[in-house]
Amino acid sequence: MTATAAKGIKTVLHPVSDLAAATALYTALLGVPPQIEGTYYVGFEIDGHHIGLVPDGGPQAITTPVIYWEVPDIESRLAELTAAGARVKQALRDVGQGRRVAEVIDPDGNILGLLQDR
Repeated sequence: MTATAAKGIKTVLHPVSDLAAATALYTALLGVPPQIEGTYYVGFEIDGHHIGLVPDGGPQAITTPVIYWEVPDIESRLAELTAAGARVKQALRDVGQGRRVAEVIDPDGNILGLLQDR
């Protein structure tokens, strides 16, 4: 395993058309209330994983769920993935509280999210 190997799935974002309805459904599914609740995003924490609801796909314009893999060195992992054939969908960016994310598209069109917490 390389020093930049993924640690595992950390976050899954789901685009939703009706945030209130989706919040009720995911609250029932997960059995916990959301820890983050706003008009632009609702987030749940469960067993070390984060489940996010993004109205209308948010600024990323996601149309399917996006899985974010936690990595210790996001710059290196991003470079390795692009060298292996992925193309960048969303460039590396800071999303607050020490978290940095990026998204790539694999050769089959799947979106892979990367995240690093500092």
